[in-house]
Amino acid sequence: MARLEGLLKRLPPELHPEVADFVAVLFERRAGKAQRKLHQSWAGALREYRDRYTSLELKR
Repeated sequence: MARLEGLLKRLPPELHPEVADFVAVLFERRAGKAQRKLHQSWAGALREYRDRYTSLELKR
């Protein structure tokens, strides 16, 4: 963390907003990965129709 602070202090002030934008993008990217988790709570919901319909018929 100290290294990062040192680099930021050496950076010209006009580039500080660009660094802030980059950090925001990193946070958004990480949050996006967490939200993309696939939930399969529906799995097995059509089990009772297994013997009556094919997967193609159920898809329609």
